[in-house]
Amino acid sequence: MAIFIDSGNIEEIKTYHSMGIIRGVTTNPTILLQDGIKGGMAEIKRCSVDLAKLIHPYPLSVEVTTNDPRKMLEEALEMASWADNINVKLTIHGPDGELDNLTVIHELETKHNVRVNVTAMMSAQQCFVAALAGATYVSLFCGRVNNMGYNSMEELSKLRNLIDSFDLKAQIIAASTREILNIVEWLDAGAHIVTVLPKFMNGMIVHPYTKETVQQFLDDAAKGEGAK
Repeated sequence: MAIFIDSGNIEEIKTYHSMGIIRGVTTNPTILLQDGIKGGMAEIKRCSVDLAKLIHPYPLSVEVTTNDPRKMLEEALEMASWADNINVKLTIHGPDGELDNLTVIHELETKHNVRVNVTAMMSAQQCFVAALAGATYVSLFCGRVNNMGYNSMEELSKLRNLIDSFDLKAQIIAASTREILNIVEWLDAGAHIVTVLPKFMNGMIVHPYTKETVQQFLDDAAKGEGAK
C-alpha cells in the first residue's frame, strides 16, 4: 500500500490523489480539528463521506470520539455504514489503561465485518496483540517511539517478523512521521504503509538539484531554438 496521507483537507488530498501516489487517507479528531472540521458527528460524517467517495476504493480511516465500550461499538458501526471503504480507528486501550477496547475491536472484526485500524501504539508487543485480536491495520507511532529514545525501525522489524511468522492478516502502519527520511526507512524496515503529512509529500518529490537540472535543460533548449 506504501503511502497513506495524514489529512482531512479535501483539496490537499485531491492534489496527491490526482498524481496517483497515495493509497489511502488517515484522519483522527486532532487532524480534523486542525483542518477546520468542527460541529460534531454530523460534520465528521459529511467530511468522511466526501473523502471516502473521492479516494474510493482506497481506504479512509475515521476515529471514534469516545472511550465508552458501548458507545465505541455504536459509533464504529455507524461510521462503517457511511461508505464501504471506511475503516474505523480505535486506540489500543483507554486513557487509564482500560482493556475494553480490544474486546470491541475483536467484535467489530469477527462479528460485524468492520475493518479496524488500531492506533496510538508505541511498541511491537502492543501491535502484535492488536493483530491477534483481528485488527486489519496496526498503527505503530514510530515518531513518538523515536522521541522516547527507542529505535522505531527495530520495533518495526520485530513486528513484521511476528506478523509474517504467525500468518496474521494485519498490515503495519508506521505513523507519526517526523521527517521525510522516515518514510523510506520505515517501509524498508518492514512497514506495509507509512502515514505522511502533506508537507512531507512535497519534500519527497521536489529536490533542489532537480530544479537546477530542469532549468538547465530549459535554458539549453531555448538556446537551441535561438540558434535556428
